[in-house]
Amino acid sequence: MNLLALIIQLVSGAVGGNIAGGLLKNLSLGTVGNSIAGIVGGGIGGQLLGMIVPALGAAAAGGGLDIGSLLGQIAGGGVGGAVIMIIVGLIKQMMAK
Repeated sequence: MNLLALIIQLVSGAVGGNIAGGLLKNLSLGTVGNSIAGIVGGGIGGQLLGMIVPALGAAAAGGGLDIGSLLGQIAGGGVGGAVIMIIVGLIKQMMAK
């Protein structure tokens, strides 16, 4: 795993978590909470996408960061960040009841 690819996944995850928090205000954890959940989700989502689509993981691991693998890292991180933020938001909402 390339360090640059990991950084892209983590940053994309933070952005994805904050976008999801902005769209789903009832599940939002606040900017810091959305960012933290997004960073965790970005790392997990990027890794899972790399396992599901081996070409993305192989390109990043080999040091080649072409546009396809870059977009894959951004998408995996962003979606993973949004999903984890939503899951944590739902758990927090259910515990508050």
